[in-house]
Amino acid sequence: MPMKLALGDIVQMKKQHPCGSNRWEITRIGMDIRIRCLKCDRQILMPREKFEKRVKKILTPSEKGE
Repeated sequence: MPMKLALGDIVQMKKQHPCGSNRWEITRIGMDIRIRCLKCDRQILMPREKFEKRVKKILTPSEKGE
């Protein structure tokens, strides 16, 4: 069962980004997930399966979710 995700959710990843942050905003959802680092604004696109393995928790769900 896939995770319930919404655009604008802030997630915490298991590993830190090289800039030192582990907080990301979801900017695209589909078979691939695009996330944006909240510290340095770097964007990463990864397959949904890989994303779900690497996410630790959803910190702040967006207002639009569900």
